[in-house]
Amino acid sequence: MAQRAKRFTERSIKGEAKRQGLRMVLNMIDLTTLEGSDTPGKIQQLCHKARHLHDNVPDLPHVAAVCVYPNFVSLAKRELAGTDIKIASVATAFPSGQTSLELKLTEVEQAVDAGADEIDMVISRGRFLSGDFDYVFDEIAAVKQTCGTARLKVILETGELGNLDNVRHASDLAMEAGADFIKTSTGKIKPAATLPVTLVMLLAIRDYHRRTGRQVGMKPAGGISQSKLALHYLVMVQETLGPAWLDNQWFRFGASSLANDVLKQIIKQQTGYYPAADDVSRD
Repeated sequence: MAQRAKRFTERSIKGEAKRQGLRMVLNMIDLTTLEGSDTPGKIQQLCHKARHLHDNVPDLPHVAAVCVYPNFVSLAKRELAGTDIKIASVATAFPSGQTSLELKLTEVEQAVDAGADEIDMVISRGRFLSGDFDYVFDEIAAVKQTCGTARLKVILETGELGNLDNVRHASDLAMEAGADFIKTSTGKIKPAATLPVTLVMLLAIRDYHRRTGRQVGMKPAGGISQSKLALHYLVMVQETLGPAWLDNQWFRFGASSLANDVLKQIIKQQTGYYPAADDVSRD
């Protein structure tokens, strides 16, 4: 699988294809802050970045979403009012998932009631690795029901699953339980997103779509900070799933620092020069 994934990095992306790809990547990013040190001021700063990241370059798309803890959803909603930027929130005892289902569902309800458009949940990896697959399935299904109209991204935390067979099994299980997206990682565990792991998940999505007709999204998260790597991911999506997934409705990057690099590359393409540090919004 590693060799198969590596081939996607050998494609040459230049000129107009690169320009369009960079714009696409920018529009697929979930800007995220998920730290114990998060404050209202930090959330406001992140939302300001989401709104104004592209001010120095006209006609660029916004990022896809801002992702925060449930207690900051209402603040982010106010800060992003009037834009089409989604509000995502982690839930279900992120990042460990180690609490009761009752408390997990309460946290999901809190985020949805505050205005979250999307919920990023973590699966119970301990239950999964113990072979209690019915529990994991039922938990995802319960969270999906609690989400109402909010879309559900299911985080597998692939760095803890041990091998690619488990990644495939967890992907299939999450989709069967109702996931709208499957997502590699919380960003708190290494390794996070990798090309081989993402390819396994894309193949699971492809096979599930062929079998059921239902489209499921994909979100690699953690460790993707360079535009060149992000473009390799887009090539892999295109060649595995097709152009229908090359849209932020169906593909996202969980990589806040990636936005700065993408913007720098776009400015370089337009002007021939990399921008000064003050020309790009800081994290």
